[in-house]
Amino acid sequence: MKIIQDIETIKEPFKSAVITIGNFDGVHIGHQALFHEVIEIADSMDGTAIAMTFEPHPIRVITRNGHPPLITMYEQKAELIERAGIDVLICIPFTLEFAALSARQFVEDILIKRIGMKVIVVGQDYTFGNRREGNVGLLKRYAEEMDFKVVVADWIQSSVESDRISSTAIRDLVMDGRVDRAARMLGRNYQIRGTVAHGRDRGGRLLGIPTANLNLNDELCPKAGVYAVIVNYDGKSYPGVANIGYSPTFDDHIFTVEAHLLDFKKDIYGERIMVNFIQRLRDEIKFDGIPELVRQIEQDVADAREILAPYFRA
Repeated sequence: MKIIQDIETIKEPFKSAVITIGNFDGVHIGHQALFHEVIEIADSMDGTAIAMTFEPHPIRVITRNGHPPLITMYEQKAELIERAGIDVLICIPFTLEFAALSARQFVEDILIKRIGMKVIVVGQDYTFGNRREGNVGLLKRYAEEMDFKVVVADWIQSSVESDRISSTAIRDLVMDGRVDRAARMLGRNYQIRGTVAHGRDRGGRLLGIPTANLNLNDELCPKAGVYAVIVNYDGKSYPGVANIGYSPTFDDHIFTVEAHLLDFKKDIYGERIMVNFIQRLRDEIKFDGIPELVRQIEQDVADAREILAPYFRA
């Protein structure tokens, strides 16, 4: 997949460009359905399947007083879009200047003249242009005038919740700790990734259970508690147990994300890992002392092994 991060570098329109546009936070199965339709149409035209997204998320630029945490950081989002089979990912640097473009300017100058759009695939609630002045109705009027086709995709209904699949619904599930239900909307397990940092040096030293500590930035963090996880490191996958929260037994009020990789002895400080959340095991609990905490962790490990066993069968 070709990645373009500056539309000025596009010197000539793409061949029979079929495009879908969105933030695609989560790259959930609804987004994947859009990509599938784009690819199918592009193949039928011997054209180019294109996805356009924005960085940073437009809400972070337009509303300065807060924004939802991201389900997928840009690196992972690009990987998932490539895995879906898209030919070209155009990532527009989202600024207030770009936000000020009128709907007509966006369609005519960028989509038609610069990219060469012949077909656009959008959801029913798609909006675009300054102050979201453009919608599907306006897009269809432009299509008649500028000679392109609009394909409006159907909602993808969730088999988990009553609502349609959306980034908001997934975000709510993850923040409530229901990562197994979120996985059904995502089409994969919810993942956070980062570099292993030095933590409070208690896992190995006090408990005999070394942990990899991750520092999160803007990504969505699951509800505090203990989870069965699969950790990806150096091209391999390892079963594990992750603790998210404040470790109330130690009462130091420091928020951490710690993953204990089962049957794993390597020193991975400074290394990059990915933590995939499979199932929540329990809430954080304040124990009377370290021996009781260690017994509970041993039980957590046993529970995680049972849950994760199907993922590691030969």
